[in-house]
Amino acid sequence: MKKRLLKVFLFSIILIFMGAANKVGANASEATIQDGVYAENIPLGGMTEEDALRTIEGMVNELSGRTITLYTVNDEEVQIHPSDVGFRWSNPDIIDEALKLGNTGNIVQRYKVKKDLSYASQIFPIKYSVDSEMVNDILVNECSQYDQRAISGLIERVDGRFIVNAGTSGATLDVATSQKELEDFICNRWTGENSAFQLSIIVDDPEGTYEQLSLVKDVLGTFTTNFKTSGANRSANVRNGARLINGNIIFPGEEYSFYDHIKPFTTANGYYIGAAYSGGKVVDSIGGGICQVSSTLYNSVLYAELEVTARKNHAMIVAYVDPARDATIAESSGIDFKFRNNTDAPIYIEAITTDDKQLQITLYGHETRPADRIVEYESEVLSRTVPDTETIYTDYSLPVGSIEVQAMHVGYKANLWKVVTQNGESTKELINTSTYKPTPKYAIVGMATSDPNIQAIMESAVATSSIDAVKGAIAQSKALMEANDAQAAALAAYEAALAAQGAAEPPEEN
Repeated sequence: MKKRLLKVFLFSIILIFMGAANKVGANASEATIQDGVYAENIPLGGMTEEDALRTIEGMVNELSGRTITLYTVNDEEVQIHPSDVGFRWSNPDIIDEALKLGNTGNIVQRYKVKKDLSYASQIFPIKYSVDSEMVNDILVNECSQYDQRAISGLIERVDGRFIVNAGTSGATLDVATSQKELEDFICNRWTGENSAFQLSIIVDDPEGTYEQLSLVKDVLGTFTTNFKTSGANRSANVRNGARLINGNIIFPGEEYSFYDHIKPFTTANGYYIGAAYSGGKVVDSIGGGICQVSSTLYNSVLYAELEVTARKNHAMIVAYVDPARDATIAESSGIDFKFRNNTDAPIYIEAITTDDKQLQITLYGHETRPADRIVEYESEVLSRTVPDTETIYTDYSLPVGSIEVQAMHVGYKANLWKVVTQNGESTKELINTSTYKPTPKYAIVGMATSDPNIQAIMESAVATSSIDAVKGAIAQSKALMEANDAQAAALAAYEAALAAQGAAEPPEEN
């Protein structure tokens, strides 16, 4: 009997425990957090879920208004608030976990948790996050404005001597590193007080130190061409190209693009319309003649024994340098002349033109080659092709009698050899093989006329593919036109005389 009563008693106790547990579950919204539970240093004991959320969010809002001073280049200050970078609480789920402590499970489990909390508090960490895009925007738009770029050293050649101007160091914000470090500081290491933070700065050393620039004093290579046969516009373009590259400095290891320093081909940049090669013809083009500058520079580079990285010969032979010694430029097709400074010091370009139309380009640097080293270049013509035909283009928008003739260009294939003499011995090295297209003499002939006889004369002459025959037909056509004009003038005079006579006679009487 006693055993039966004990079982009933225990069963009743279990039912009571279960009922209590169910009651807690049913009133979870009214449950409060046990004493001894913290979110960081905030005591949550006695708070409902809503109270705890409101308390921590209030604290986060207060932190968002604090000031963090960012130190950037030259210790310039940029002040931000955490709210400027999307500062927020990222783990609100800890409130749910805090609420469960001592409020879930059976009475024994709850009792144990409460007992444990009386001896040791349960502290939940508060985690924070920021908006990386907002951080980056502040660094780029507000902090990077104080960046100071390094200024490369300069040298000037004045009255035959060099003047060295040392460069200055620069400092720029390391955006990537600064962003990573700032986000870590705000989210993990910030104490919540007004604070200062040093951003990551990169110090840029200037290119060209005083010591390095002071080495530039030796002539490494020089070459001269003349443009005495050039007209005013082409001469102006040669002088302008020399002006644009004069004083350029190429530092060790740097690749020099000729085109980058003489573009764009516009009147605003000092260019005029001059003769140039295009599609196998000589055409008028703004900047025509600039290739004489690039070709002169090419030869100076060869004598300086610098590394040529891009060079292409003209489609047709040029007159100002020997075959295989030219370097063309073509803006439309991206053809450029480039070379690399493979010496231990900067290279200085001096490009000057004279009143008697001489173009001289000299490269100065630090001479390290042996004093007895002699460098020469030889142009070897492998083949020569003379056009044996003439080409005639007709233009019916131009009047009969107009003709534009351009001379033929002989085709060549040539090698350029580098001959080096040192210690009494000579070596020979092939530098390039260049091929130039033969271009026949051609003429553009006007064909517009209303006289079928003249048109027949011109078309018959064009059919011979002889420019001399076309010139003869033009002369014949002009004579015929003059005869026609004279006949028309005589007829007009005769008709005018008849009209005058009729007006002078009195009318007949009936």
